[in-house]
Amino acid sequence: MAPLMPQAPHKDDLNETWMFLENGINNVMVKLEEGVDMKNYMALYTAVHNFCTSHKAVSGHALQSQRGGSSKSPSAPDAPHKTTQNQLTGNPAHLLGEELYKKLGEYLSRHLEWVYNESTGHTEEALLSFYIREWQRYTTAAKYINHLFRYLNRHWVKREIDEGKKNVYDVYTQHLVKWKEDFFLKVHEKVMGAVLKLVEKQRNGETIEQSQIKSIVDSFVSLGLDETDPTKSTLEIYRYYFQRPFLDATRVYYEDESRQFVADNSVVEYMKKAEIRLEEEKARVGLYLNNDISKDLTNTCLDVLVTAHSELLRDEFQPLLDNERQDDLARMYRLLSRIKEGLDPLRTKFEAHVRKAGLSAVEKVAAEGDSFEPKMYVDALLSVHTRYHSLVKEAFNGESEFVRSLDNACREFVNRNKICKSGSTKTPELLAKYTDSLLKKGSKAAEESELEEMLVQIMTAFKYIEDKDVFQKFYSKMLAKRLVHVSSVSDDAETSMISKLKEACGFEYTNKLQRMFQDIQISKDLNKNYEAWLPTTLLDEEERKKIVDSHFQILGTGFWPLSAPSTSFLAPPEIVKTSEKFEQFYYGKHSGRKLTWLWQLCKGEIKANYIKSTKVPYTFQVSTYQMGILLLFNESDTLTYSDLQKATSLSPEILDPNLSILLKAKVLTISPEGTKPKPGSTFSLNYNFKNKKIKVNLNIQIKSEQKVETDDTHKTIEEDRKLLLQSAIVRIMKSRKKMKHVQLVQEVIHQVKSRFPPQVPDIKKNIEALMEKDYIERLDGDEIAYIA
Repeated sequence: MAPLMPQAPHKDDLNETWMFLENGINNVMVKLEEGVDMKNYMALYTAVHNFCTSHKAVSGHALQSQRGGSSKSPSAPDAPHKTTQNQLTGNPAHLLGEELYKKLGEYLSRHLEWVYNESTGHTEEALLSFYIREWQRYTTAAKYINHLFRYLNRHWVKREIDEGKKNVYDVYTQHLVKWKEDFFLKVHEKVMGAVLKLVEKQRNGETIEQSQIKSIVDSFVSLGLDETDPTKSTLEIYRYYFQRPFLDATRVYYEDESRQFVADNSVVEYMKKAEIRLEEEKARVGLYLNNDISKDLTNTCLDVLVTAHSELLRDEFQPLLDNERQDDLARMYRLLSRIKEGLDPLRTKFEAHVRKAGLSAVEKVAAEGDSFEPKMYVDALLSVHTRYHSLVKEAFNGESEFVRSLDNACREFVNRNKICKSGSTKTPELLAKYTDSLLKKGSKAAEESELEEMLVQIMTAFKYIEDKDVFQKFYSKMLAKRLVHVSSVSDDAETSMISKLKEACGFEYTNKLQRMFQDIQISKDLNKNYEAWLPTTLLDEEERKKIVDSHFQILGTGFWPLSAPSTSFLAPPEIVKTSEKFEQFYYGKHSGRKLTWLWQLCKGEIKANYIKSTKVPYTFQVSTYQMGILLLFNESDTLTYSDLQKATSLSPEILDPNLSILLKAKVLTISPEGTKPKPGSTFSLNYNFKNKKIKVNLNIQIKSEQKVETDDTHKTIEEDRKLLLQSAIVRIMKSRKKMKHVQLVQEVIHQVKSRFPPQVPDIKKNIEALMEKDYIERLDGDEIAYIA
């Protein structure tokens, strides 16, 4: 600003005042970079103040007034001044602010016309540079000028706005309104055209001056004014003049690019390109766009880049799945997850694919015939789950709906496949047998951590089986044998498995299993007491010799899934005395109880002292039935089939398989040679018996016994299901009193489905059975009532 200014105007003269102000304002507007002289600046400020407080000036004509006193000091323009009588009586003094306001508006229009004329000589990036430079000069000057007219803002402008006058703003906002009306509306199309060309260059890989676009965006945002409240700003100008054309141009650009790219490249390459473009646009918001555009820009890009090509992407899903292209599947998931219902068809395809893979894996096991081990079957199921669980986690971000699709597929092929056909319960049976092999001594899982991991895998398969009651029955029978034969790999492993089952199915599911463990512990204490008691009852050395080393287990009838022996059996005299002694001890402690000897579960060891070819005699590990057979040969080297049957009282179904095991191990020989045990056969001790091991295990379960045991288990399951259905029906009817038949069936299904999937005909049969027992009765209208 020039250091000298014309003499201060007469405060009552509008034209003189304006000429003085215009000269100073013009210096601020066009020469601000030269600096501001504070003395001149305060003179301008004082001129505005003096004119606004004058009470004789009207429409540019100076009226005579008393000059007594002086106006407010320039050094303190905001000090309170004395209100004149004219202002209080309604003289035209209130128009003074308006005249000055109009003069300023006219000046700004003239200035902006000059700016517009200058802009016509610039295009594209040069136009942007000109626009930004002038905008910054203009808005900076506006702040200074706004301060010069602060008195006008605080009084006249405020009063006009308070009275609801339209198109009146504070002086800074007046600058913005004028910029918009007299310059912006004339050039915005050219400016946006230049901006869009810059953005297109950047999208094409060229380097641009991003700060230019940022400055343009800021200016568009600054021009947003709330018509109802001038003190507030809106984004309407930015949204209409910048955001709308920007989004339209973005759509056109990516429609052209994606169409061409898809025609020339693979779907996988297109997905990579689409991801890069989406990331670029996201970054663009942070670099130079307003955050308000973020959602609309993302939606526009997704619409063009993903939704428009979604069918093409989905068609590629199956080939990627077949080839397990995890990274590309993850990319497809990320893209389609961002559009509405983008993943639904993929989930359906994924579920079908996993089901097919599971059925195929089981078919390979089934091709082995009946010789396959439970481990092969369970491993086949788990391998499919593990593979696709990993895929869901890594490629599909563990998304719950994909997890559900995986679960649906696994549940289907686990319960219905070539080995476990519809209506069959083979899967839970094989799973229980595999679990038994893991928890038995000799399990290949040597490390405790490895065994724990395998048990976790077992529970994964268990989660999918529908017939959980079948697993429970087989598992409890096998657990009983492990506990009775002391063949568990460890108590910790057993406890861990039961804990997992309890967590999955509740306390009732594992209650009997836990009681079995309690019985084993009680039996340990009982044996200690027996060992302390026994010596006090033996009369002499001869009687002491008749007692063999023994260990007894007392198993509660209600908790152990064990049945009485299927054959009569005359125990060898060598163990009768011992068993009688224990009975004497037990009944002395527990009167009123009854012991039933489960000979089929008993076992022992006998020494083969008759074989002289070894320094250390062989020890045979045998079942009690085998012991009963072999001890007979202490009296004779050769015995007939009828001798053995009479002495042991074993039924042929039990005697024959046990003799076969002894023959196969060459402990006994048969005459005639090569025949199977039958009436008329003769058996002899083999004095030439040889074996690599000193301890020879002859206690091998017979296949026929296994089959009978399995069949018995299935019969037990059927009976238990019948009872479970009937108890559910009674429980429901007791609480509801009356119920429609269809509703009752549905409620029963709901209550028992966690144990097994009930069949409607079975439920109806049990409803009829309960009617016959007078628990419930049929009423009119297919309604059923509870009989109290």
